Amino acid sequence: MTRRPRPHQPMRPAWLCRNCAAPWPCSPAQLHLATEFYGHSIALAFYLAANMQDALDDLYSLGVRPDLRAHHARFLGWLSLTRRPRRADLR
Repeated sequence: MTRRPRPHQPMRPAWLCRNCAAPWPCSPAQLHLATEFYGHSIALAFYLAANMQDALDDLYSLGVRPDLRAHHARFLGWLSLTRRPRRADLR
């Protein structure tokens, strides 16, 4: 019997991956999100920005003062790697 791989989902309020315990979105989660939102980079950016806000709210509610630059890099900094080239860029 083949076991299905566990998804890389966030565990709140710490925002660590439920599967690998890395800060979410971990590399496998980023790959999954880039695949799921392929061609819809703006929707992905909104989704991640909403998750970043939830993570910040969770951390503030725990009494933690999060590093905003680090959270921006963690949630949104990798997005430029997922953008498809425009047709004008291919020429």
